[in-house]
Parts: sequence; structure tokens; C-alpha cells
Amino acid sequence: MIRLVQRQSKRDVNVSTKSHPPKTQSGFFNDLGELGGNHAQFSEVCTALYERELLFIAHSGISNASILKRRIGGLPHHIRSVARYFVTNPTPLSTDTYNGSWYAKQPKSAPRLPQDADATAQWFRKHADYGLIVPVLVKTIEGIHLELDAIDKTMLVDDVVHLNKHGWFTVDGINRGNSQEANRRNKQASHSIESSDEESRESGLESYGTFDSKTLLKPTKTIMASACSGHAWNFKSRVSPRALSIREMRLSTQINWKNFTLLK
Repeated sequence: MIRLVQRQSKRDVNVSTKSHPPKTQSGFFNDLGELGGNHAQFSEVCTALYERELLFIAHSGISNASILKRRIGGLPHHIRSVARYFVTNPTPLSTDTYNGSWYAKQPKSAPRLPQDADATAQWFRKHADYGLIVPVLVKTIEGIHLELDAIDKTMLVDDVVHLNKHGWFTVDGINRGNSQEANRRNKQASHSIESSDEESRESGLESYGTFDSKTLLKPTKTIMASACSGHAWNFKSRVSPRALSIREMRLSTQINWKNFTLLK
């Protein structure tokens, strides 16, 4: 379906250029803000992002037609934005244009916890602001992975920040959104994995607390590279990276790789 749409778009471009000066045809991509010498890479990244995000949407369980229409309708803007950034690659990460993914060498184990609570709190008190991109360590019964999220509210008088997806955290990284239902699932999970306790201790995962837990991390180059690359670990070792949604890919384009503070 995607290829058919692309062919149709190219045909539309050819038709439109017949009624415009030659400058329009030669500068078509430049007028759109695309990249003159990287058309092939740009198209490859767009295709990969479209395929991946459409799969996400297909399995998302969205039943509201209005929400589904709005989400699909916004894809062209988001995907072009990510692809432009991706092809210029102003990051220390490598790129996989075929899959539309960032790539960095995956550590053998997940980031060690806890981070220095005082240093983490001090950093967030100084730099937390609306729109700041931050990493969240997510632990489930399947294992551990890192996700990118963005601060959308700060209450530093109370030493808390709110993330767009993952909710409230104290500035030293503790999630304040755990519900009774989550605690109930944690107890059930702990009973179901008693046989893997020894493996958990060997891999150091027992230090991450209960299952279905989230921890706000102070960003570092290694942590942010892992979050962008979809790195994940189970109770024995690293596993294949997960694919990032278009939302996380958009967030990855807003990272200040110099010091991880808010881009001005």
C-alpha cells in the first residue's frame, strides 16, 4: 500500500510541474525542506518508519475512528520530520536507514541502579523544564528496557516532575504513579518467577525493585544512546533491541547531546 501511495505521489509531482516553471521541479525537495543529495536515503527511512508505525497502529487496539483518523493523518508530518533529522544525523549514534533506527553498541547489562540519588535530584532541580527529553527505565516481568519521555510539568517546590507518558516522579527518580493494581500484579509476578530468583541475582536485576516499575534516570550518553537504540535486557543477558514508535523517534530528535539540557 505504501509503495502505491508513493508512486501516486511521484506521478502527482510530475503532473504539477508541467504547470510551473522548471525551478519548481529542480527545487521540489528543497522547497519542502528535504535534503538534495540524500533523496534515496530519505525515501528509505520514510518507508521504514511508515511500515513500522502502521504495524504499531494496527496492533494498538484503537477502536475510536476519530482518534485513528487523527493519528494516521499526522503521520506524514511526523515521519518527514524524523527522516530529515535522521539523514543529517547530528548525533553520536549510527543510523540504520533500512529499518529507520538508531544504532549504538548495546551494553551487556542494563544501567545499574540506584543512581546517586542526591546527584540525580540536584541535576533535575537545575535542569528540569517543560519539553526536556529524559530516559525512563521500565522493568516488567519480561525484563528491562529504556524509554524516552518528555517533561510536561514541574513542581520543584515539591521536588516532583510529570512526564507526558509515564506520570509523576520525584526528582531523585522514584515513580509516584504506582497504583494498588500495579502492586497486585507485582505480587502475582513475584510468585510466578520464584524459579528465576537465582538468575535475577546473578544478573543483578534484583536491585531494580518490583516488577512493572519505572525509574526516572539522570541522562548520560550511554543511557540516552541505549534508549534511542531500543536496547533491552532479560534476566540472563541482553536481548534484541525493540523498535521505537514514531513518538519516541520524534523525541530522539529533540535531545541535546552536548549536555542533555533543554535545547534552546
